[in-house]
Formats: sequence, C-alpha cells, structure tokens
Amino acid sequence: MTQSTPQYQTVSPEQVTTWFKAGRTNQFPIGAGATIKYGDKQIAVFYFSRQDRWYACQNLCPHKLENVLGRGLIGEQDGIPKVACPLHKKTFSLTTGENLNGECPPVAVYPVKVEDDYVYVGFAD
Repeated sequence: MTQSTPQYQTVSPEQVTTWFKAGRTNQFPIGAGATIKYGDKQIAVFYFSRQDRWYACQNLCPHKLENVLGRGLIGEQDGIPKVACPLHKKTFSLTTGENLNGECPPVAVYPVKVEDDYVYVGFAD
C-alpha cells in the first residue's frame, strides 16, 4: 500500500534557512548511504565518488513507510542518480525525488554542501 509522507517536503537550495552539520566527509561511506536525524526526520545522505557529488533524501520509503533508503543501493538510470529501496526495489531520483519505476509518491530531496570537510544538509524550518 502506497502512502504519503507529509512530514517530508523537498527543499530547494533557495528555500534553505538552516544548514545542518551532518558530519565529517570521512564519516560517510563512499558509494553507499548513511542516515542522519534532524528533528523528527531521518535523512539518507549519499556520496557518489565518481561524480564527487552528494545527495540527501528522506530515509522513509513511501511504499511501505519503512526507514530503509539509507541502506539502499545507489546508481544511475539514464544519467539520473538514484537510490533503490532495499526491501521493495522501488527506485527514486536523488535530484527530484521522483519514483523511477512505479507509482509511488516521490521522496523529499534536500540540498547538500561540503565546507571544510564537513557535510551540511539544507532544511527550510
């Protein structure tokens, strides 16, 4: 059963009011995800080393409301960085949050920046 997740909303870089310090760059795995907590939200953070790009999305898969996306497989589909839910194989764009292989609602995505070897995730409080 697909359900919505209203506590998570995509944030564009222009909407950021808080840059949350998620951790040092070397605390995050290369080519995999890690989960941080911001308030009542669990956020999955990913580092794509080949592109030297960072991405963040809600950790909650909207398909069955399981906090698992941070453990998902990452890759690309037609040049779009994506994460696949490790339980149900639903895939989501890490740039737009769009579900790429089904009819699930999108996941919320968040801007990420790196300064002085620290990873920051942007939120609109």
